[in-house]
Amino acid sequence: MIKGKLPSLMSSVVAPVQEFNRMETKKVELILVKEQNGVQFTNSTLLSSSQLPGGEDEPVNRETWAKKIDFLLSVVGFAVDLANVWRFPYLCYRNGGGAFLVPYLFFMFIAGMPLFYMELALGQYNREGAAGVWKICPIFKGVGFTVILIALYVGFYYNVIIAWALYYLYASFTMELPWIHCNNSWNSPNCSDFNNFIQQNTSTKYYEYKSNPAAEYYERGVLHLHESAGIHDIGKPRWQLTCCLFVVIVILYFSLWKGVRTSGKVVWITATMPYIVLTILLLRGVTLPGAIDGIKAYLSVDFLRLRKASRHGVALEDVATGEAGLVFIIYPEAIATLPGSSIWSVIFFIMLLTLGLDSAMGGMESVITGLIDEFKLLRNHREIFTLFIITITFLVSLFCVTNGGIYVFTLLDKFSAETSILFGVLIETIGVSWFYGVDRFSDDIEKMIGKRPGLYWRLCWKIVSPCFLLVSQKMCIFQK
Repeated sequence: MIKGKLPSLMSSVVAPVQEFNRMETKKVELILVKEQNGVQFTNSTLLSSSQLPGGEDEPVNRETWAKKIDFLLSVVGFAVDLANVWRFPYLCYRNGGGAFLVPYLFFMFIAGMPLFYMELALGQYNREGAAGVWKICPIFKGVGFTVILIALYVGFYYNVIIAWALYYLYASFTMELPWIHCNNSWNSPNCSDFNNFIQQNTSTKYYEYKSNPAAEYYERGVLHLHESAGIHDIGKPRWQLTCCLFVVIVILYFSLWKGVRTSGKVVWITATMPYIVLTILLLRGVTLPGAIDGIKAYLSVDFLRLRKASRHGVALEDVATGEAGLVFIIYPEAIATLPGSSIWSVIFFIMLLTLGLDSAMGGMESVITGLIDEFKLLRNHREIFTLFIITITFLVSLFCVTNGGIYVFTLLDKFSAETSILFGVLIETIGVSWFYGVDRFSDDIEKMIGKRPGLYWRLCWKIVSPCFLLVSQKMCIFQK
């Protein structure tokens, strides 16, 4: 499903699976396969008693979820990541606020939910990773390896975002946040706080004015972008960001090295913390003066009315900057205006950390599990193989924490997955619906949950969703 464009919703397949034989013992395993900024894949598997460790169909030490709640929390945490914080609000505003929700909900029903259901059921029935699941139609096995490769690519830069959040979290433990004033060592002579900007630059859009304290802290204090002449001059890794990245990698390793038995416990914190923090921030936000007006303006379908909304007297369009700027410039600046800003900043960046770690675990697990399922020899050396994958990810990510690392980051973000993942899921849908067959796939689901999917699901799988993906693929290619 398209993250930031189509929601990730759980369908009825997540409900407890009906037993094929009441005399058998059942365990549920989830294989997470994700591209954080594009299409999301989630595969769960059902283990019968004949397929548990010691059975003829299953190698020894196959990881399974200890509890159903571990599975549920993993899916919930996996479905919501940093893109929900920095991309969806930006896309929603840029495409008309409330008007954007109309096609968003429409595409959710014709593609998002059906594809999510399909992928859950596909993995659950076949009990394989992204590549192994294509034993149903071996000619499409390359699609599985494509998903694994894309998930690895995304990990190269996604962990860097988490490292930035960790850096901001550390910087928040102070009485005065470092992005409030222009009297820091990294500030340029042109730096001016927001109030001076309002008085002196009324004809300039705020998002084009790059010399405010929050923007300079992000670009000069954290990234040191001013010390790079371009992608040809990225320089050496910054030791501060390298340390943050290393901490993130260590957390990921010890969350994944034992498989779902360890990650299933970690998600109790990472999957629930964002919602606790968001609730706190929501309660605080709606009590601020003008909060209701801002919400109405943001979601209004009246485009002329959007220009009337303001924050500190600046039109809404002047503060709705894109993606990273929204999270690491606009959000921190807004937090700095609150009483007790340091506390709110700590809370906010803890939320970003948990959101990022939760999804990063899913992405790395998809790579590790997918390859282990294909190369059985690796199963007995999961800890070493996990260390190998995590180390490779860390070494490549170092290019993104240099002075010019933002250029490398942008290349990976824009070109590693957007078009390729849409093509991958299109081929996947064709493979399941047209080559394996919707009727046979529906029979598989009936064996698991006791009833066949309805006409809505089968029609979407067969015709509607593939057509939507084909149109989306063409649009992406033309936009490039």
